[in-house]
Amino acid sequence: MLSLAKTVSDSDNYVMISALQHYAYCPRQCALIHIEKVWDENLYTLRGQRVHAIVDTPGDELIEGVRVERAMPLWSHQLGITGIADVVEFLADGTPYPVEYKSGSRKAKDADSIQLCAQALCLEEMLGCTLSVGAIFHHGSRRRREVRFDAELRSLTLQTIEGTRSLFVAAKLPAPVADSRCKDCSLIDACMPHAIDGFRRAAGGNNPFKVEADL
Repeated sequence: MLSLAKTVSDSDNYVMISALQHYAYCPRQCALIHIEKVWDENLYTLRGQRVHAIVDTPGDELIEGVRVERAMPLWSHQLGITGIADVVEFLADGTPYPVEYKSGSRKAKDADSIQLCAQALCLEEMLGCTLSVGAIFHHGSRRRREVRFDAELRSLTLQTIEGTRSLFVAAKLPAPVADSRCKDCSLIDACMPHAIDGFRRAAGGNNPFKVEADL
């Protein structure tokens, strides 16, 4: 399992857990949202807002013997990340079970699983426990997809935390990916992936937009 080089101090900027999902999906999207402060709506983001309206109000209730916490604040001082869990279910033995709500289908490159695993890492530090599993609820199918927090996913999540923090420190906009991820992205007009890629090709492959992050 990958370990971070140091514990993040209180003076450092904490990375939002949501930014990890953006970075894992596309580093340029992450930079546009969190560095350039660009945000546009499309059908998919509006659907996401509607789905999250269900779980964005803090509260708790007991459902069939399971305590359910909604909009639960999370943090890890060791990893320097913070965010809010859509839902955390506390099983009969007290074990937390994080559930992330998504409006669409499974994203490429396990971006959603990384976001969920980061939530689990926070819960482990906050509550002094070990989590083995959580779930992603896909609103479209009304079904949960269980995610196991194995060594591979934990390592990938830690790498994503480091990559996202490095992106923010560098404060540079990575080159566009110009692939299948772009068509559903609400930032496609601000990003201009195909126009920039076309410019690169017209320049004979000499890309003036150097990739600053690992895609």
